[in-house]
Amino acid sequence: MGPLCDCCGERINKLDQQISVMRKEIKNLRQMLDSATRGHRKHMISIQSAVSTIGLCGPDKDQTPSPSSPAASPQAALERGSIQTVPIGYITSCFSVKNGTPRQPTICGPSRAELRIHRSVFNNPEHALVGLEQYSHVWIIFLFHKNGHLSYKAKVKPPRLNGQRVGVYSTRSPHRPNALGLTLARLDKVEGDTIHLSNIDMIAGTPVLDIKPYIPEYDNPFSRMSSDETTHVLNHPNDSDDQSALKGEQSDHNDDFSSFLSKDKSEAEVSVTDSSESSSAQFFLHKDLRHVLEEVKAYATQRDLCQLSCAKADQVSDSPKTPPPDGTVEHPCFGEEVYSAVAGWIREPPVGGLEVRFTPQAERELADFLPAHLSGPSESDRPRFKFLRSPEEATAAIRGVLSADPRSVYRRTRCRDRLFFFTLDTADITCWFGQGFAEVLRVRPVEQCISST
Repeated sequence: MGPLCDCCGERINKLDQQISVMRKEIKNLRQMLDSATRGHRKHMISIQSAVSTIGLCGPDKDQTPSPSSPAASPQAALERGSIQTVPIGYITSCFSVKNGTPRQPTICGPSRAELRIHRSVFNNPEHALVGLEQYSHVWIIFLFHKNGHLSYKAKVKPPRLNGQRVGVYSTRSPHRPNALGLTLARLDKVEGDTIHLSNIDMIAGTPVLDIKPYIPEYDNPFSRMSSDETTHVLNHPNDSDDQSALKGEQSDHNDDFSSFLSKDKSEAEVSVTDSSESSSAQFFLHKDLRHVLEEVKAYATQRDLCQLSCAKADQVSDSPKTPPPDGTVEHPCFGEEVYSAVAGWIREPPVGGLEVRFTPQAERELADFLPAHLSGPSESDRPRFKFLRSPEEATAAIRGVLSADPRSVYRRTRCRDRLFFFTLDTADITCWFGQGFAEVLRVRPVEQCISST
């Protein structure tokens, strides 16, 4: 065969590219089919268990009962972990849709939300929040209700890894066997049956299952370690011997100082009685001297206690450590460096942060918004935020969302459309992504907000 012309070579290259794209699409379709098959199987199992519960069909005698089938009594269901969750309330957030919602609560600090406890859970929901105002942060346990499907996989592709696969339990992916979410939110205030939150990553309508206060002494590993060290020192097996030795040395020091003081006192009395020329000033001088010696005694006793405590701590830290048995994890103990480890891609992800820019038109449109809960009779036609307190706070929130690149891996790597739309509070944001930056083009009020005003 003769050499191919340039025209034929270009057509062959185009055909190769099309074939490659078709293979990838076929692979994606196979994966979707597998996930749909797994989801269908789970739905069939749940339907069979529901039908068997209401007695329309009895279970087969030859089959063993499924562990996922509901138990006969609530106590047995609780012991087996088969419980039905009931939301205590639903989030009212400045994020109304998934697009543009931060993936972590620390990304957008000015983000705010409200949670009102339902009266269907408590007759007096405000009673359940008594004392919560004493904490600065709370854990929010919620449900990922916008997943779109109930399927999940053992390996997922976090957006920060740019397409690399890791185990689902080493990530915070919303697609999990139990679609539960956990976030640490700042508690701004408590008003009756409503709590006001900030630093959140939940969209409006998120079902909340539970609230727990954040306690650094329990939740922070460094604070927990310091308390464990104190307990370890106080409960050391040689505490009784050390305390007895400490008391003995204290008594010896006290006896020495007591004898020294008594000797000084006797000398002072002799000098006062035998010397007829001694004046009252000399007597007071000896009296002051005894007072100074008592202060020296107290200081020395305290110093000895400190030295003994330090020696005791050194003895504990220098004591031989029994190595843990094979197959167990060695926990940090007293005298060792305390640290917490995370995956390397958390601190140094393959996807870096973006520079955020605003066009002059976007800055003017954003400055036209009124802060939350602030309105004037002459400015009623201007758009108004519901959660954000100022245009500057809205600017900081937009920078936080866009700097973390909220796009999916597909939109980031394969989609040619660089325009991106998301909603923040009552503003619709239009932006586009370039190489290493994101630029905000328009900031317009949401249509529903305009119609309501």
